[in-house]
Amino acid sequence: MRTTQDRIRHTLLFEAIALVLATTVAALVLENSVTEIGTLAVTLSLIAMGWNYLYNLWFDQWQHHTPPNKRSFKLRLIHVMGFEGGLLIATLPLVAWWLEMSLWHAFLTDIGFTLFFMVYAFAFNWAYDLVFPLHPQPTQITAGMSD
Repeated sequence: MRTTQDRIRHTLLFEAIALVLATTVAALVLENSVTEIGTLAVTLSLIAMGWNYLYNLWFDQWQHHTPPNKRSFKLRLIHVMGFEGGLLIATLPLVAWWLEMSLWHAFLTDIGFTLFFMVYAFAFNWAYDLVFPLHPQPTQITAGMSD
């Protein structure tokens, strides 16, 4: 299982790269200022970081028998869909209010970015597991046991 320090590194790297990508794409697609979109992106990022930590902690506990670097394509899809679905539900009202649009328009906008982030999260997590693999924990030898 991943350590708290590793989870923090994962979250910070994920969000830093995501902020640059999302702000650039959103400012172009929505024709809003980089400042307005950037501020919203930072706010959403803070929400996402909290959700990321909690969701991945829960997911790792649920999948404790499967090391992250051995997860199947199907399991990775389940992981990213659950994460993005929960984040969508949590952030939809904020996006609608911030960008002064209807919930429906915010939903459609959010779906576009959710699809973008599903691909990004899938690629990022796979790469992260390859770059920062889990190392087996040393087992303790108890007194009286032979090698």
